[in-house]
Amino acid sequence: MPGKMVVIFGASNILWIMFAASQAFKIETTPESKSLAQIGDSVSLTCSTTGSFPRDPEIHLSGPLEAGKPITVKCLVADVYPFDRLEIDLMKGDHLMKSQEFLEDADRKSLETKSLEVTFTPVIEDIGKVLVCRAKLHIDEMDSVPTEREAVEELQVYISPKNTVITVNPSIRLQEGGSVTMTCSSEGLPPPEIFWSKKLDNGNLQHLSGNATLTLIAMRMEDSGIYVCEGVNLIGKNRKEVELIVQEKPFTVEISPGPRIAAQIGDSVVLTCSVMGCESPSFSWRTQIDSPLSGKVRSEGTNSTLTLSPVSFENEHSYLCTVTCGRKKLEKGIQVELYSFPRDPEIEMRGVLVSESPITVSCKVSSVYPLDRLEIELLKGETVLENKEFLEDTDMKSLENKSLEATFIPTTEDTGKALVCQAKLHMDEMEFEPKQRQSTQTLYVNVAPRDTTVLVSPSSILEEGSSVTMTCLSHGLPAPKILWSRQLPNGELQPVSENATLTLISTKMEDSGVYVCEGINQAGRSRKEVELIIQAIPKDIKLTAFPSESVKEGDTVIISCTCGNVPETWIILKKKAQTGDTVLKSIDGAYTIQKAQLKDAGVYECESKNKVGSQLRSLTLDVQGRENNKDYFSPELLMLYCASSLIIPAVGMIIYFARKANMKGSYSLVEAQKSKV
Repeated sequence: MPGKMVVIFGASNILWIMFAASQAFKIETTPESKSLAQIGDSVSLTCSTTGSFPRDPEIHLSGPLEAGKPITVKCLVADVYPFDRLEIDLMKGDHLMKSQEFLEDADRKSLETKSLEVTFTPVIEDIGKVLVCRAKLHIDEMDSVPTEREAVEELQVYISPKNTVITVNPSIRLQEGGSVTMTCSSEGLPPPEIFWSKKLDNGNLQHLSGNATLTLIAMRMEDSGIYVCEGVNLIGKNRKEVELIVQEKPFTVEISPGPRIAAQIGDSVVLTCSVMGCESPSFSWRTQIDSPLSGKVRSEGTNSTLTLSPVSFENEHSYLCTVTCGRKKLEKGIQVELYSFPRDPEIEMRGVLVSESPITVSCKVSSVYPLDRLEIELLKGETVLENKEFLEDTDMKSLENKSLEATFIPTTEDTGKALVCQAKLHMDEMEFEPKQRQSTQTLYVNVAPRDTTVLVSPSSILEEGSSVTMTCLSHGLPAPKILWSRQLPNGELQPVSENATLTLISTKMEDSGVYVCEGINQAGRSRKEVELIIQAIPKDIKLTAFPSESVKEGDTVIISCTCGNVPETWIILKKKAQTGDTVLKSIDGAYTIQKAQLKDAGVYECESKNKVGSQLRSLTLDVQGRENNKDYFSPELLMLYCASSLIIPAVGMIIYFARKANMKGSYSLVEAQKSKV
């Protein structure tokens, strides 16, 4: 029951609002007259109205849309009720610029005009977009009333004229009788119209043309003045001025090759002064500082030449050609600037390029001028090794030789790279060729000989009469040259062969010695030594007993073994016996028996051997006993004993020096058979 009463009250309230709002409303209710309702039943009341949302919104702009300038747009909705149900959206394209709901006092019952304002800055990209003003009346209960209306306006963005530009052909300075064409352009939207005017002396403008191009022919001096181009469209205007100067037609003077010339020191230079518009001109030449002309002048007709040959430092001036034609005089100048850059740079290396060894390279530029414009650069491949600018006193006028040095450590990877010396003369304002010279040298990095080895076949120890081959190998860049030498006793080297392989056929003992192999290239040398030993079978072996093989008991006996001139020979001295041989401890192949006894008698054997072979010799020592003791101490025996005491050391020395002289070999097996020769 309470719910039903609410429905009835709500419907009655709407009826009241509609009725009391304004005479502009037309209200219809159903049922039309009074209606009786039984308590407890349901009652349905229907109210319809028109005129509360009568028109589409209106879009108002505060002015034309100019790109970059703010503008205010207003969306206006007229005669709306109830406005507390109103919502207005303002959109630019798909972008919602502003939305507003008008939540005002609902007790005020009148038709209202509501609006929504937005200020924005239009841009060129807005061209073609639309402004949409959409109004919504949120009364869902009334189907007959339009609940949404909108207004659409396409944007037209304008650009005020700007960047007005005038081009003049051929020039703003003209001669009488000449013609000129001036073209004007101006940017804007819509495209500006072009208007040409001339500014009068009183400041007013004299209209000339409405075309973009203005052509004036057969001009007179009074046509000189300021000409105005104006670009105009709906938004505004923009102007540009240009002053034309119409001169009395004069004669002209030209000087060649131009206002300035670059002359290489030592060359010949010809300066030419030409006149046009004067039939009989007179010429004169001078330097700007009135120094001596130092040249030869030749004038003929409308031309005059000044020849400077050869050009030197005294010619570095500005030269003036003065032309007189009637009462008028004209002067033209030409600046002669000197340079010297005659040859490509020279690359020099201090030594040979050897891998991992520092080397200094220099780049030399000869007879260069001016020095303060010179730059030298040294490059290895694409790597800059050194760079220098010679910022020296510009007042010094002389030809100079300049160089640049750089030190680097080459590697084998540098082989094939280019070493570039680049010289530049930075005189861009002067026209001459070449302003840059360079020299290139391809790097070839040498590797000093190394890992030199010698291969000996069959062996470095040989039997006399056999052959031996010695092969030498050495690594380096370029491939090392092989040199075989033999080392002399004084340490000097005696060249033997320049082949890698050295072969000795039917060797002799005198071929023994130290052989040296050297690998040699321009980067260095490497050597390897090998000792060649030529051996022979021991020969000419001699075994002797001094003073005799038959001695008396008590005598001193020296048993000596010698052999021929065979080095590396072992000498073994033995005393033979049935119970076994006894190796005697000899000194240089000599064994001394002091006071011989009967037991010292017997067979003595000498063996001389080396790695090649051996020889044996033997002798029998006979020791005789004394007959009696008195004989032992007889005067004759005493004299013999004294004499022997002097002879034995002498014989020993004789044997020793004989061995040394003959380079005999003497070894003792007791001394572990070590070589003593």
